[in-house]
Amino acid sequence: MVTNIPTNRGDGVVGDLYSTAGLFEAFERLTDVVHRTPCKESQTINEWTDSNVYLKLENLQRTGSFKIRGAFNKVSQLTDEECSRGLLAASAGNHAQGVALAGRERGIPVTIYMPKSTPDTKINATRKYGATVKLVGQNFDEAYLAAREEQFLTGASFIHPFDDLAIIEGQATVAMEMLQQQPEMDTIVVPAGGGGLLAGTALAVKTIRPSVKVIGVQASNSPAIAHVFKGVRNKNVPFLPTIAEGICVKEPGKLTVDIIRNYVDDVITVTEQEISSTILFMLEREKLLVEGAAAAGVAAVVNKRLTISSKKTGVIVSGGNFDLSKLSECMRQSTNNVQNF
Repeated sequence: MVTNIPTNRGDGVVGDLYSTAGLFEAFERLTDVVHRTPCKESQTINEWTDSNVYLKLENLQRTGSFKIRGAFNKVSQLTDEECSRGLLAASAGNHAQGVALAGRERGIPVTIYMPKSTPDTKINATRKYGATVKLVGQNFDEAYLAAREEQFLTGASFIHPFDDLAIIEGQATVAMEMLQQQPEMDTIVVPAGGGGLLAGTALAVKTIRPSVKVIGVQASNSPAIAHVFKGVRNKNVPFLPTIAEGICVKEPGKLTVDIIRNYVDDVITVTEQEISSTILFMLEREKLLVEGAAAAGVAAVVNKRLTISSKKTGVIVSGGNFDLSKLSECMRQSTNNVQNF
């Protein structure tokens, strides 16, 4: 609801219009559902950046992504009446798996609309969780419109991937864990597409430890939130294919944008070359397979794109559902050999 959007009081702390109870209820609700993923240091990145960098490895999460947090938090609160006509969602892949698994565990049929460009790994995984998958459109926004049309016809409960307070509160639990695991952090870097994870991180951080900076990162091919955050009114905002398909969103959420405007400290972009190089770096140096969206935040750090000084930086590595057939594309686009890091 719009009335729940927090108001900036000028001190960086979440205002009175937003109840923080939902954050802590989500944290308790998900304790026995999600993995408490590692938040590990990378000696290589530490040396390269001359700082301490902590990687929150949500690529090791159930379904391979943080998205299960928001999906479970939302679906677990639906009434039987709301579930009676099934669940419906649109997703570039990771939200789909979270909703599919949450629906399966409640015994609710799930239908997911996904873009035709979605990697096969994400499509197949969603089907294995029992969901019906419909491939429509060339990007998330086109799949989203098709899903909304079916909702109008069927009355199914729509589980939005980012513009829903319960989803945002579920995603906030990533940052809440990080603040417990590495309380000395001064900055958290977050990949952003529709803005659910970034908004949730900002709410959690500014509620629990408001001195910590929150930096959003987008692909330069799909920088909608970055443009809104910086007040760019140009309607010709780039919206191009990106190897970070998980954060390729043309229209971010209204609720997420309002929260981001109030509580995020900056939103920056990274290039396709930087994302691709970072995917290879994470695979070769850290022995971790991460998808493009997850690599975006790390790319901002290793390429020294942060606009503020940070000595203890947390980075949310948001997912690991990478299509291995894209490795050759990464190698073509990468301009930095990992040996340079």
